[in-house]
Amino acid sequence: MDLRQLRNFVMVAEHASFTRAAKVLGVAQPAVSTAIKKLEKDLGLVLLHRQDKRVQLTAEGRELLPHAQAILQRVEQATNAMARLRDLDRGEVRIALPGMIGSYYFPALLMAFHHRYPDLKLSMVEAGTGEIRGMLERDEVDIGIIADSGEDSYGLETVPLTRAEMVAAVGYEHPLSSEDEVSWEEFFKHELVMFKRGYYHRELVHEIAQTHGITPEIAFETNLIELIRSIVRQGFAITTVLKMVVENDPEIKALPFKEPMFMDLHIGWKSGRALTQADRTFLDFLLEQKD
Repeated sequence: MDLRQLRNFVMVAEHASFTRAAKVLGVAQPAVSTAIKKLEKDLGLVLLHRQDKRVQLTAEGRELLPHAQAILQRVEQATNAMARLRDLDRGEVRIALPGMIGSYYFPALLMAFHHRYPDLKLSMVEAGTGEIRGMLERDEVDIGIIADSGEDSYGLETVPLTRAEMVAAVGYEHPLSSEDEVSWEEFFKHELVMFKRGYYHRELVHEIAQTHGITPEIAFETNLIELIRSIVRQGFAITTVLKMVVENDPEIKALPFKEPMFMDLHIGWKSGRALTQADRTFLDFLLEQKD
């Protein structure tokens, strides 16, 4: 029993005709008939009733048909997968990025990658670290940038990308702007603008507050980074963000914490998932550029 025999059998069964099956397969009708006779001989079973021009499945043929269809479908899927691995020109990488990283760390990297591989498509989505983990597990994206790689990364393979410092961001009219550094106790005395719950950054701040026995006063919640920056500039609240987000903003002062805090960023993908050639090319490129 080989693939050619199964393909001929399935075509005849689906079209109920040797003639139509031969036409679809692009071969002579006798070749189709010969292939199926050989299949029946190999199996020791009669698969088709041949009555004049009518063709019907026997009970044995009806049993074989779904198995043959499944085998051919899997072969087609495998063939397509191998083609994707070979062909970078039509490759696509689906990437999930946290907002801060996507806006301030990745633009230059993505432009450099596009310059090197202009025919490879990058599809990007912004989400929080927790959501990105779920998207990777559900195969909604191929590669994700996540914070930390501890127990929460079960089911993912990860490699370190970079370590980014987190700072307090304050407007120059804010009382803290005269300081050179700030403690967490002092930071939590002020109204805050923060990402919404569910984002790693927000959850991390809450964990730190709990270790100090403090309930943060969250005055504003938004996932829009530019809105956060605007609120800080105008002195309505302060926040903590990655240093890269505010270090070049002339209207915001980046204050390091007396107890320095860093966010370890990792590249992640689903464990056991075979990376396509396009995915591997993008991953290797990121690792070339990492700090």
